[in-house]
Amino acid sequence: MAFAHPWTIDGPQQGVVTIGVPGERLLPTVEDTRGLGAELSALLGAGDVVVLDGPLGAGKTALTAGIAAGLGVRGRVTSPTFVIARRHAPASPDGPGLVHVDAYRLLGGQTPDAEQPSSADLADQLESLDLDSALDHDVVVVEWGAGFVDSLVTSPLVVTLERRPDTDVRSATWHRTGPGTGPAVP
Repeated sequence: MAFAHPWTIDGPQQGVVTIGVPGERLLPTVEDTRGLGAELSALLGAGDVVVLDGPLGAGKTALTAGIAAGLGVRGRVTSPTFVIARRHAPASPDGPGLVHVDAYRLLGGQTPDAEQPSSADLADQLESLDLDSALDHDVVVVEWGAGFVDSLVTSPLVVTLERRPDTDVRSATWHRTGPGTGPAVP
């Protein structure tokens, strides 16, 4: 799959930073969403957490597929809704793997506007996934994690995706939260 962008998603992007933080972008196509993910992967390494926020159909899994491609991990990225978390091993021994978590079921399968479990309950459920051990070797991407995952880790990359009304055009904004999260220099 080829993209008309200055980056590639054919393998690891180690050491190549093509994007600044914070940022925003319009995403007219799914390929643009995957391309942004590949570009964001250059900011990530083992121990990083990415929190994806946005409604159903906003492009969270497509963005994760781009991150996975940019990191050069193995396996096809699909939504882990029914398994909650899926690990993709690195394609090379020196690259990070990817753990893709879908917190939607941890939220009780509800929309973010519905009554939510407490932060403590969510933290306990995330703890049971043993993501701490994944952080030693992997990048962790959590769909539906806004509001609780970003409060449990230091300096996650938070990406908010939105779908514009009556169109397939999406938009993305991203920033880091926590201490020491000034703008990165591309």
